[in-house]
Amino acid sequence: MVLDRDTAAGAERTRLFVYNGGFLTNRRIRRILSLSGYDIRLGLPQQGDVVGVWGNSPTAHRGMRIASKHDAPILRVEDAFLRSLHPGRGGEAPVGLLLDQTGVHFDPEIPSGLETLLSTHPLDDTALLDRARGAIERLKELHLSKYSAFDLDVPPPEPGYVLVVDQTQGDAAVTASGGDHARFREMLVIAQEENPGMRVLIKTHPETLAGHRDGYFSDLDQSDRVSVLRKPISPWSLLDGAVGVYTLSSQMGFEAILAGHKPRVFGQPFYAGWGLTQDENPIPRRQRNLTRAQLFAAAMLLYPTWYNPYRDQLCELETVLDTLEAHTRAWRQDHMGWTASGMRLWKRKHLQQMFGRHQKVWFSSTTPTVSKRPHMVWANQARGIEDVIRVEDGFLRSRGLGAELVPPISLVTDDLGIYYDPTRPSRLEDLIAKRETLRPDQERRAERLVGQLLSKGLSKYNTGSTKLSLPEGHRVLVPGQVEDDASILFGTSEVRTNMDLLRAARDAHPNAVLIYKPHPDVEAGLRKGKIEAHDLADVVAEDTDPAALLAHVNEVWTMTSLTGFEALLRGIKVTTQGAPFYAGWGLTTDLGTVPARRGARPSLMGLVHATLIDYPRYIDPVTGQPCPVEIAVERLSNSHTMQTGPLNRIISKLQGVFATYAHLWR
Repeated sequence: MVLDRDTAAGAERTRLFVYNGGFLTNRRIRRILSLSGYDIRLGLPQQGDVVGVWGNSPTAHRGMRIASKHDAPILRVEDAFLRSLHPGRGGEAPVGLLLDQTGVHFDPEIPSGLETLLSTHPLDDTALLDRARGAIERLKELHLSKYSAFDLDVPPPEPGYVLVVDQTQGDAAVTASGGDHARFREMLVIAQEENPGMRVLIKTHPETLAGHRDGYFSDLDQSDRVSVLRKPISPWSLLDGAVGVYTLSSQMGFEAILAGHKPRVFGQPFYAGWGLTQDENPIPRRQRNLTRAQLFAAAMLLYPTWYNPYRDQLCELETVLDTLEAHTRAWRQDHMGWTASGMRLWKRKHLQQMFGRHQKVWFSSTTPTVSKRPHMVWANQARGIEDVIRVEDGFLRSRGLGAELVPPISLVTDDLGIYYDPTRPSRLEDLIAKRETLRPDQERRAERLVGQLLSKGLSKYNTGSTKLSLPEGHRVLVPGQVEDDASILFGTSEVRTNMDLLRAARDAHPNAVLIYKPHPDVEAGLRKGKIEAHDLADVVAEDTDPAALLAHVNEVWTMTSLTGFEALLRGIKVTTQGAPFYAGWGLTTDLGTVPARRGARPSLMGLVHATLIDYPRYIDPVTGQPCPVEIAVERLSNSHTMQTGPLNRIISKLQGVFATYAHLWR
């Protein structure tokens, strides 16, 4: 059950006495426990109190001794199977905990709460198992593991090897399964004997790679057949290329099952004994055969306690996957650091917030000739420059205009082109084509997102009045654009001005109610494109919220405006006179020339998933963290946006006076 802070505060509370400093110093652990109904205390427990211990850690004996003396139940606390980007010893907070009052999932001596679930829960609910299957696919697609700081640009080994998984010396999960140096050596020998002539790769544990703890294998174990893999490569990439997996009790054995393997298991981890592993030491009491989806449902959906850092509440696994998707994408793009050129001074602070969390962005006036860092350029400054990442505002931007120097809550990065330039392929085109087919979980997420956008009435800038008075009739909305905007320069052919668009719409709809909506930047006097529209339009909707207008129109005629995409979300017919990113996929009536390469036929939800989930990056203006689109939508609906400094506000006031020099700040 998902609890918010008010629910947790009003629920029955349990005093949790702890004797490990980590419970006191780690704010995230304290918060998850509090939301779960536990109040941490020091001292000695009384009747009705609980003693908290961290798994089978070296300090666990303190709490266990006191619990035994005072006849108090024990709550064993452990990191969940998805934790963070980096190992917890580096100080990163967990996204979930395992809270168990019967045992520890990795210790087979006493059945844990997880084992009880796996043994006794029906695990036959269709909705639950569908969630499990969707989440498994997301883990694979996003390359998420307990620790997910993998550089996906690092190539995995050539496929066709046997994978032997190392663990850290003295780890409680190893000790509980009777693991020691001899047992790991035996596992390595058997892996070679059972796979004659095959290459054997020893997978080093992430904590060993980070220098926190030694593993059981070393360079001394290498031979002409055996090599130690020390690169931080995604477990999912390694499992794809493996022909066999050998482990004592590593979580990677669980992931091997999800990847389609039947791993050889030499210990007694939670995932052994259910018909999905080859067990060297079976546990007699585990007699049930489970499917992968059932194992996952119990271990990842029912057993853990997950946390949403943006809303400060407990949540379900899917929300955690959204969170980790945002954080891992940011780390994978940013961990090498960036160089950047073509960035106006007012944008740099916000680019640093978005892209500089792991390494500071180096700004320069030119493209560096030699650098190990990737290089980004603001998209309209990148024409003719190759081998750069183009950056542009996202489609859910802010409450306020970019031309007024209001910073964006989302940005897009494109390594192929940029979404508004149809003269060359873009990464967005590639993503849209890949979303021609959606999994059920992806379809549901896109549908929920569209529902949020419509119910909250959100658009790109979220400005203007929502009070409307429109004539009755067949209403056609014609959104004006900035006429020297790059999307007009590159994405139109015959109809290239607001007046030409308005004439084309009137010619096609002589008896319709034509509503012309000037672009906000043009209305503010900051950009080019002002026209006298009253002779052709029945209504000129000045200072009007476009989302409010869309609720009252039957059609949209546009050159390349984002309003066309927002109309599609509302089931409104859209006719394009140019080649915006959403044209050419079978969802619009296209009167302009669209690229022939747009041959895929995604559903509307496929277009939404690619455009609003896959392509942009979002930053939470409240926490300053990378965030999923759902949080960006929530913040915009609550009027949260990135802060504008006093200098930006002064400069924006001057822009109206110098509107013809807009290229200086854009």
